[in-house]
Amino acid sequence: MFDLSTTYLGLELESPLILGASPLVADVDAVRRAEEAGASAVVMRSLFEEQIPPGDAEGYTAFDRADFTFAPVEYLEQIRKLKTALRIPVIGSLNGTTSYGWTAYAALIDQAGADALELNLYRVETDFDRSADVVEDEALEIVRQVVAATRIPVAVKLSPFFTSLPHFTRRLVGAGARGVVLFNRFYQPDVDLKRLEVEPKLSLSASAELPLRLRWLAILSGRLETSFAVTGGVHNAEDALKAILVGAHGVQLVSEVLQNGVGCFGRIRREIAEWLEARGYHSLDQVRGTLNLARSSDPAAYERANYLHVLHSWPP
Repeated sequence: MFDLSTTYLGLELESPLILGASPLVADVDAVRRAEEAGASAVVMRSLFEEQIPPGDAEGYTAFDRADFTFAPVEYLEQIRKLKTALRIPVIGSLNGTTSYGWTAYAALIDQAGADALELNLYRVETDFDRSADVVEDEALEIVRQVVAATRIPVAVKLSPFFTSLPHFTRRLVGAGARGVVLFNRFYQPDVDLKRLEVEPKLSLSASAELPLRLRWLAILSGRLETSFAVTGGVHNAEDALKAILVGAHGVQLVSEVLQNGVGCFGRIRREIAEWLEARGYHSLDQVRGTLNLARSSDPAAYERANYLHVLHSWPP
């Protein structure tokens, strides 16, 4: 018998495998099937700042109805439905960039029964006059407001584009965040050469995206006492194990589920157990974080020396 359990945001989970924010959360039966297949928690799709008029947390506009799966009131109702139907934790999600009144909606997500909240700080900064300090300070103020408004643990979902990610992450934990999710997938626009237009483009993740997350998990997890989750690039047991070895407590799956169905949870759980057995381990706790920067026998692998080695190892 192998112990795959983990503690994420103070929640006791049967395994690190979490159904990340996806279209499936709109279908209670689909999420229930994911739970039966082995998902240990589910993250709601984000409720966006643009959906909530400042000062009117219960309201929504025609824009919301046309462009989003749930209006704000319906979002809360879906949390209640999932909590009634599932045994696993339900994690709400808010996506915003400013510190206006929409952050008060965090309290309503808490009251609806969510077990935790993922705060998605998705921002593409285009203003030449705004410094990195200003951007970080605004993000920290959002976190403080959300933490103050809720009783449930709050995780912050980050992009990899902060100037000094370790320093900023430490400030987030100081502001009350109970966990960090690495990383938000920024969907890059493409250019249509026929119509001469910029067009949005959605693509599912691939395992090739995982190394960026592994590098920063390894750097952060050995130095900060908080929960870490990885999202983006996890498609099989090898991907999940790599994330756990560098410090992940939670591993979110979306693209793999959309491509191959919820059965992937059972398959990945089984293969993780087989990997542990083959090496004489009995639990994930025995291996979690053993390859992070703080414990690594080769810390240069995560630092500048790795860059130099890779560049000069390519044959002419």
